[in-house]
Amino acid sequence: MTRGRFYDAVVVGSGPNGLAAAITLAQSGLSVVIFEAKSTIGGGLRSAELTLPGYIHDICSAVHPLGIASPFFRGLPLSKHELEWIHPIVPLAHPLEDGTAVLLERSIDLTSRHLGVDGASYKRLMEPLVADWDALAADILAPMHLPHHPMMLLRFGWLGIRSANGLAYQFFKNQRARSLFAGLAAHSMMPLERPLTSAFGLLLGTLGHHVGWPIARGGSQKIAQALASIFLNLGGEIVTDQTIVSLADLPPARTILFDVTPKQLLKIVKEGFPAKYRRKLENYRYGPGIFKIDWALNDSIPWKAKECIFAGTVHVGGTLQEIAQSEREVWEGKHSERPFTLVAQPSLFDWTRAPDGKHTAWAYCHVPNGSTVDMTKQIESQIERFAPGFGDCILARSTRTAIQVEEYNPNCIGGDINGGVQDIHQFLKRPAAWFDPYSTPIKGLYICSSSTPPGGGVHGMCGYHAARSALKQHSKGEISL
Repeated sequence: MTRGRFYDAVVVGSGPNGLAAAITLAQSGLSVVIFEAKSTIGGGLRSAELTLPGYIHDICSAVHPLGIASPFFRGLPLSKHELEWIHPIVPLAHPLEDGTAVLLERSIDLTSRHLGVDGASYKRLMEPLVADWDALAADILAPMHLPHHPMMLLRFGWLGIRSANGLAYQFFKNQRARSLFAGLAAHSMMPLERPLTSAFGLLLGTLGHHVGWPIARGGSQKIAQALASIFLNLGGEIVTDQTIVSLADLPPARTILFDVTPKQLLKIVKEGFPAKYRRKLENYRYGPGIFKIDWALNDSIPWKAKECIFAGTVHVGGTLQEIAQSEREVWEGKHSERPFTLVAQPSLFDWTRAPDGKHTAWAYCHVPNGSTVDMTKQIESQIERFAPGFGDCILARSTRTAIQVEEYNPNCIGGDINGGVQDIHQFLKRPAAWFDPYSTPIKGLYICSSSTPPGGGVHGMCGYHAARSALKQHSKGEISL
C-alpha cells in the first residue's frame, strides 16, 4: 500500500465490526484497506499470555453466543479459516448459597427441571423465542426497520421492554429461576429495575438454548484471524501500527467507515461536522465500565456446586436481590462489596489454553465508568463464597481497571465494553437521532462500531449494516481529504 493509492473504501479499526464491514465491502468487489492502531488485529477479539508462559487468556471477549448466532458470521466459511467453536457441556451455571447451582442447559426441558415449580413457566416463556430465533435474528440484530416477522418481534418486544425485576417476579415464584434470569439480564449493565433489561435476559437465554455459549479453540483471537483471512482472500489490505488522528492521515477514498465510538470520531473529524450533529455525538452517553481479572490456576475452580465444572460460564452473584443491588450501586457511582461477577472457564474445554493439568479463568465485574479502583479482593471474595479454597489455586493474576481497559482498547470509553448505554432512549437514538444511524453529514463517512445498532457484542452486524448503507451511496461521490 502506498500513501497515494486511491481506495474504494477505508475502514478504521479491526474489531469484529470493522472486519465485518471490510468483508462486506470487499465481497462487492471494492478495493478496501483496514487501518489498525495496534500491532495485532481484533479489537475485543485478542488473546495473549497475560499471566505465565503457556497460559492463553482472552483479553476482552471470551464467550460468544452472538458470534455463533450472527447471521453475518454464519454466512462466512469461518471453519475453512481455522476457526473451531467449542461448546462447553453446559452453557451457564448460577451457583447459590445453599451449595446448589441452577444450570442453563441447551435443552429447555433439562433447564426447567432445575427450576422446580417454575419449570413450566420458564418453558412457556422461552420455547416460542427459541423456536423463532432464526426469524427473530434478522429483526433484532438490525437497525430500526419494518419488521420481517412483526408478530414474533412484537412478542419479544412485549416481554423485553419490561424491567428484569418485573418480569422475574411476574413469571417466577422461587429464587432459583429469578436468580438465573437476573444474571442473564445483568449483562445489560443497567439497574434491573430499568425498562428493556428483560430483553438482555431473554436474548442470552434464547441463545443458550438455540446455539449455546461457545468459545473459540485457541482463544478469541482466532475469530479475528479467521475474519482477516477471509478479507485478505478477497483482495483486502490490512495496515497495523497506524493510529488515525485526523482524516488527513487516510489515503483518498470514496467511502470511510470508522469502527470507533462517537467520542473518538469527534476527535478525528474535529470541526468537520455541522454543529447540530456534533452536539448529538457530544451528548452520546457511555455506561459502566468493567474491572477484569485473568488467572493462571494450578487446578480448576473448586465450586461447592460440583455441576459448575460442566459450565463454560458461571454467574457469581447469588440472589436476584443481591444482583440488582450490585448493578444499582454501580449506577450510583459506587463500587459494590459483593459485585455481580461473570466467570469464564475456557481451559476446562480447550486444552490449548494452559499447560497439562493447569487452568485459566477469567472474570469481570461492573464498576462506575472511568473507575481506577482495584476490585480484586471483592471479586475473589465473591468466588470464594461459592468455591472455598479458590485462592489456593491461584498461581498468577493479571488485572485491568476500567480506565486501563480503555487504555488498551480506546473503543471501551471509561471501560464500557458495550460502546455506550443501551437503554430505551439510546436504543432508539444510537448513536444519534439521524435518518441513517450509520451515515453522517459528511458524504461517504460512516460509523460501524457497537455504538450503532444493534449494539454491543461480537456479532459483526453493526459493521455489516454500515457497509450495506455505504454500498447504497458508494457511487455518489468522494470524501475530500
